Amino acid sequence: MGPGVGPGSARELMEEATFTGRPSVTGCRHMISAVHYLATMGGLRILERGGNAIDAGVAAGLCINVVQPQLAMFGGVAPIVIAPAAGAPVAISGLGRWPRAATLEHYLKEHGGTMPGGLGRTVTPAAPDAWLTALAEYGTLSLEEAIRPALTLAEEGFPLGPELHRAIAGAAAPGGAFERWPSSAEAFLPNGRVPNVGELYRQPLLARTFRRLLAAEASATGDRKARIYAARDLLYRGEIARDIATFHQANGGLLTEADLADFRVQVEPPVRRAYRGYDVLSCGPWCQGPTLLMALSLLEGIDLPALGRGSAAYLHTVLEALKLAFADRDAYFGDPDFVDVPLDRLLSAEYAAGRRALVRPDQAWPGAPPPGDVQARGGSQGVTEIEHDTSYVCVIDAAGNAFSATPSDGAFGGAAIPGLGFPISGRGGQSWLDPAHPSCLGPWKRPRLTPNPALALKDGRIAMAFGCPGGDAQVQGMLQVFLNVVEFSMEPQAAIEAPRVVTRSFQNSFWPHVYEAGRVDAETRIPEAIRAELAALGHQVHANHPWGGVSLVCAITVDPATGVLAGGADPRGECYAAGW
Repeated sequence: MGPGVGPGSARELMEEATFTGRPSVTGCRHMISAVHYLATMGGLRILERGGNAIDAGVAAGLCINVVQPQLAMFGGVAPIVIAPAAGAPVAISGLGRWPRAATLEHYLKEHGGTMPGGLGRTVTPAAPDAWLTALAEYGTLSLEEAIRPALTLAEEGFPLGPELHRAIAGAAAPGGAFERWPSSAEAFLPNGRVPNVGELYRQPLLARTFRRLLAAEASATGDRKARIYAARDLLYRGEIARDIATFHQANGGLLTEADLADFRVQVEPPVRRAYRGYDVLSCGPWCQGPTLLMALSLLEGIDLPALGRGSAAYLHTVLEALKLAFADRDAYFGDPDFVDVPLDRLLSAEYAAGRRALVRPDQAWPGAPPPGDVQARGGSQGVTEIEHDTSYVCVIDAAGNAFSATPSDGAFGGAAIPGLGFPISGRGGQSWLDPAHPSCLGPWKRPRLTPNPALALKDGRIAMAFGCPGGDAQVQGMLQVFLNVVEFSMEPQAAIEAPRVVTRSFQNSFWPHVYEAGRVDAETRIPEAIRAELAALGHQVHANHPWGGVSLVCAITVDPATGVLAGGADPRGECYAAGW
């Protein structure tokens, strides 16, 4: 009896996984998929009005900042990958930098070797710059047109859903963020109380900030691009920048007007790796994105279909490849403006062949494998700070433009700037306080970011856009969905709904960087017999919810023969795809 045959086997799993509660949404003109349905509809409105994929992606991202502030707020991060229909793909580094006054020596002395909370984790806000740079350089619409759906949601309100309600209630509880920061209560409790599920929820302060940006755009001279950058300058060099810096300086923060004025996102070539005729694109090693490419590089030399999709042998191989890739991520990745990251070597076929030899079909690594050529660092044992934020949106239009973005940084753990309606990114919590670590804290240095949007090209044309929230599970969910599409010819919705596994056998990206040696979280839709086989190979399998804990993937694929677009969205959350 071969793999994938018999009761509770991979074949049974495959039959279950290909039956979905939703169809893949198909269309010939344009497609959008996002982690919130109102963001999807906001972007779709822009596409229907003639905007391109970048216009729609920015509009949807701004909607996310309104309808999912617990996941991704306006002052947070927003890494973006764009593949224009004509021109070279780019990555936009929507990630902030530590203030120039933030030194490792200061943090070790003042905070006793631990990472402080609150304003002590603040980096420069990057999402506004990323949205406006993408719109100005690759969009076609004005800011007034692109921000209209988000402004409408902020001003007129939207029915409050259960997820946002739980987050607001938690922040409003005794000892919560709203008690510590009255400015946050002012921003997110506009009526002074926790709203009920289904009640219209408005954010008037954020709406007023949007209106100020539009006034700056309207009063500026020059072309469309110049007017958009005038709105950007209000945030980074004008009155809003002064408001941000004044609040932080008055409350023990380190962020200054000079930090804001000097900050600019980078527009750079994406990192890429070929896999089975596809060219997979990610952001650089200032985020964990190249980890996806390293895992693909390892798996390229293995006949995955022969293992049987969903079999214990298949899941074991994917998990071991991920563990090897994460080991190298933790040893090498950091801000490339400060750290020499040997990506060419890490992504080379020769290097992958050597690492692939460490994947044993009969035994799991008991913990994190050693990284290539360096000594592994141990992490602390204990309870990690789990990432509860991050969203995602992808768009492909009729011309072949593609947009993929992973906005992040929830608002309810931070201090909103009085009158503005949003806090500033606390992404510094993804830095290390170990001076030997490539992602240790340093002045003007970027922490190593978990959000990592992706695109895939085939013969130079867009073939797939995909990404998800989920902290260290992001790369893992993205990898498994991509393999379902490429190796097993699954439609995106079925590929997304298929049960997944997640390894935790590495240093968690969030402070205090907990290491859970050997742990694998497996959705219980994976048959018990397969989970037992994984345990027999040495994995410490933890069965979780049938649909839980393994990221929320959204994806769009393009049929190269017909041009038909297919969108998928994860039923594990409020995700939806729509197109025409």
